[in-house]
Parts: sequence; structure tokens; C-alpha cells
Amino acid sequence: MYGFISIKTSLIFDIIEHPYFQRLRYIKQLGMTHLVYPGALHTRFHHALGAMHLMQLAIEHLQNKGHTITLAETEAACIAILLHDIGHGPFSHALEHTIVQGISHEQIGKLLMAKINEDLDGKLALAMQIFNNTYKKKFLYQLIAGQLDLDRLDYLNRDSFFSGVTEGMVSSDRIIKLLNIKNGNLVVEEKGIYSIEKFLIARRLMYWQVYLHKTVIAAEQMLVKILNRARELANTGVELFATPIFKHFLYNKISHTDFYQQQVHLNNFVQLDDSDVMASIKVWCQHPDFILSTLCTSLTQRQLYKVEISNKQPDKHKIKALTQHIVQKFNISEDDSSYFIFTDTINNIAYNTTVGNINILMKNNDLQDITLASDNSFLDALAKSVTKNILCYTKI
Repeated sequence: MYGFISIKTSLIFDIIEHPYFQRLRYIKQLGMTHLVYPGALHTRFHHALGAMHLMQLAIEHLQNKGHTITLAETEAACIAILLHDIGHGPFSHALEHTIVQGISHEQIGKLLMAKINEDLDGKLALAMQIFNNTYKKKFLYQLIAGQLDLDRLDYLNRDSFFSGVTEGMVSSDRIIKLLNIKNGNLVVEEKGIYSIEKFLIARRLMYWQVYLHKTVIAAEQMLVKILNRARELANTGVELFATPIFKHFLYNKISHTDFYQQQVHLNNFVQLDDSDVMASIKVWCQHPDFILSTLCTSLTQRQLYKVEISNKQPDKHKIKALTQHIVQKFNISEDDSSYFIFTDTINNIAYNTTVGNINILMKNNDLQDITLASDNSFLDALAKSVTKNILCYTKI
């Protein structure tokens, strides 16, 4: 996407070479999305390097505008964004809701950064301050985790490129060149308003067309159900094939406190990747448990749930009728039918003003939120959370 990417310092090179970072080569950026868009096989390793590249460009442009950013701060900001996804596991969100419960990938990321810092003799101290938003120059954190950050600029273009959904393409070069700093915070110069509008619209479209595509939802929900069933069987002592690393998480109840206090859990987590999960699912296709084998076979053969998305609550009579049909067809209990029919909700918010703003630096030197600076009334809608109901059920 960017051509050659430069690794500016030996410390950054050492971090990229670290086993924790190399693991990201084996974790797909978009989980099960390749079942809809076959080209979406890029990894979190790709994305991390791309985000670091954009950070280098952004800092260079800010320096050219007269803002003081030292070599140490530049290196630390590049390290912070390079490691911003280090805590992701395979099929991240599915795994967080099932196998590794009670601790988020952000929290795991901070633990891993601390470990890498130990391994590299404390050289990540400044990067960790920036990452944790405790450093005095707040704009450096905003470049990593703001409403207009370099993480989003990279993944929108990257996910758009590999999925083929062109609506996600944004003019990252132009946006980066129009970044500025006002009162210690990241802002966008007024002539960048239209580029920011496009960025927010692209983000909204990518959620509906890629991240929340109904078939992607079907695949991810099926994976969640598989992991839930495997965990349920493991808890009752049923023997399941799994790689030793994956088995550690299947057969142990690991609390938030355990993860922080017992190093063994983190040591196992950093060896876990997509192949552990998928190898197990392939073997489970032959497992004697009907629910587990049926779900695993359905996923590997792409026989996914039918998904209905609506602004309204799913019809209760339809759910009852489908449930009864599934119970009779599979000869299972009504409780077990929840593996084959269930409801849930999905949310999409393109611009979350509750956690930050995109401020426009007007020509008169005033600051205005993008929704006020823009004459596009559609942006107000992008700042509102849209919740939709989903009904998932086995095709019958």
C-alpha cells in the first residue's frame, strides 16, 4: 500500500523482531471476514507496520509546521502505535467473549508492553506514557487513539483495499498534511473539512458493508457459539482435542485477577494464534457431541446462520416457531436450541463525541467541532449510535 516502510531506529527493529510482535503475523486483521470477502486475509502485523508508517509521516508534517517533537518522542510515538494492537488474540472479539473472559485486548496489550519493556531494559518507558495518555503532549496520544487517529486511517484504507469495498478509501495523505496542533491538542485545518467528512462517511459505510455485514456476523456468531459449547463441554470434563496452548484456556477458568497475578496465563496467551483455534475446529467436526460437531462442520463448510437485521425487535411468534422446528429436527432440548437460534444487537457509531472530538482549526484561529464546522447536516447522524436487532438461526 505504501511502498517501502522505513524502520528508523534499532529499538523499533528490536520490537518488531520480538516474539510477541511476530505473533501478529498469524492473526488475521478481520477475523472471519474472508468468508464474505475472500481477499481479506491481511494480518494485524500488516496493520501495525502501516500505522507506524503513518505516524512517521504525521510527525514529520507537524515538525515542518514548527511544532517541537524530539527524536525520543518520535521514536516513542512510533513504538506506541506499533504496539497498539499487541494484545489482540485470534478472532479477538469472539475470544474475549468466550475463552479469555473478563480482560480486554487493551488490558492485555498494556501487560505485554510492560513485559517487552522489561526485556528491552526499560527503553519503552516514554512509549508507555504516551500509550497510557499520561504524557504531557496529549496530541501524541490522540494520534494513536483519537476520533481521527492513524490507527483508523490505516485500517480503513487497508481493509477497503483487501476486501475490495472501495467505499472505505480515505485520503490519508491529505488528512495527515492538514493536521495541526492547537492548545496542545490535535486539530485539522479548515481546508480539510471535506476530507474529514469523507473519513467519517467511509467509517460508517465500512461498518455496515464489512465489519457488520450480515454474513460476517453469521460467521463470527457461529464461532462464538462453537467456543461456548467447547468451554461448556470442557467444564464438565469432556475430553476435547486442542493444541496445548488452546487447551490451557479451554480447561481453566481464568479471572481478571488471575491473568494479572499468574504469569503462566500471559505466557500461554502470547503463543495463541488463529491456527490453534482453526485446527481444533477441524478436528471437532468429528466429535461425538452433536452440537459441537454440527456447528464446526457448518463453519468449515460455510453453511452459516441465516441472519435477519432489523430496527425492530424480532417477531416473538417467529422465534417460537423456529425454535420448535429446530428442537424437533435435531431432537435437542429447548435450552440447547439456543446454539441454533438466538437474538442479539449490533451497534454502529462513526463519530463518538463522548470519548473525543475532531476539532477544526478555522481561518480565524477558532476551534469548532467537525459537526459544527461542516455544512453537511448528515454528520449529526454519524455522531449518534445506531443499534439494530439481529435474529440468527440455522437454515432449515
